[in-house]
Amino acid sequence: MDSRVLIIAEAGVNHNGSIDIAKKMVTLAKEAGADIIKFQTLNANELVSKHAMKANYQISNTDNGTQLDMLKNLSLSNDEFIVLKDYCNKCGITFLSSPFDIESIEFLYSIDIPFWKIPSGEITNYPYLVKIAGTHKDIIMSTGMSEISEIGDAIKVLKENGAGKISLLHCNTEYPTPYADVNLKAMLTLKEKFNLDVGYSDHTLGIEVPIAAVAMGAKIIEKHFTIDKNMLGPDHKASLEPNELKKMIECIRNIESAFGDGIKKVTNSERKNINAARKSIIAKKNIKKGEVFSVNNITTKRPGNGLSPMLWNEVMGKVSKKDFNEDDFIEI
Repeated sequence: MDSRVLIIAEAGVNHNGSIDIAKKMVTLAKEAGADIIKFQTLNANELVSKHAMKANYQISNTDNGTQLDMLKNLSLSNDEFIVLKDYCNKCGITFLSSPFDIESIEFLYSIDIPFWKIPSGEITNYPYLVKIAGTHKDIIMSTGMSEISEIGDAIKVLKENGAGKISLLHCNTEYPTPYADVNLKAMLTLKEKFNLDVGYSDHTLGIEVPIAAVAMGAKIIEKHFTIDKNMLGPDHKASLEPNELKKMIECIRNIESAFGDGIKKVTNSERKNINAARKSIIAKKNIKKGEVFSVNNITTKRPGNGLSPMLWNEVMGKVSKKDFNEDDFIEI
């Protein structure tokens, strides 16, 4: 990962089980300027039992049926993911997918994804964490629904089992997340507590919070997007549409440009305005040769290409060596 903020466009399951929609999302994510497009790889039968209930937001945004039924309808096959990865390569955007079960970890490892993105729901899944760590790849882990102690336990398991570099994403796992529950300062707490790179995985409705997270030091931003928020599916309504995703990315890149190097100096763009904005010591009225400079006959006015007002005390009380008309630059 380079020094720029890594921007992950989270397609998730917003393709609704259609590889054609997934391909269109790849194209749109690339056009929006994302570095990575991320999907979700799962075997529904391995992920949930037949007794698993839907979350409230899933109930509100999907048809009737169990969570198992829903996930089966939203899944892509391994062969389709291979096609998608190749399509991402052709489009010039990095393919990534979060695995949700051991079988999916093994598949994604076989097609050589660049690193792992662990979803919040797997942070307490010990065998899952061990499996991922054993591949020795770098890891980005979301921390929604987690206490500090649980995050620490997961990091310990990952490190003990050979994980590569670990980065953490602050996250709130509600779709959409109320602004009052975002708690962006917790991202800084994670950085301080674990001394790891941190970022933010956002589920709010707008683009403001990810931009604020970058201003606060996020190295990674993950944001759900969709072709159309009105599509049927669990995550569409809490996702950005392509034009919104593009705007968010543009804003983040502008913020990055604005960070600078931290050295306070006159920039090339503002240098030309110095004389127009600063002041010089000038004649307040006509001054005859031999008169003494005082508050009665000198003042400061723009432009700034005469004697600097910082020399005021050196000028005050001196004798004028020539005549000056009102508004002439004073010379000593």
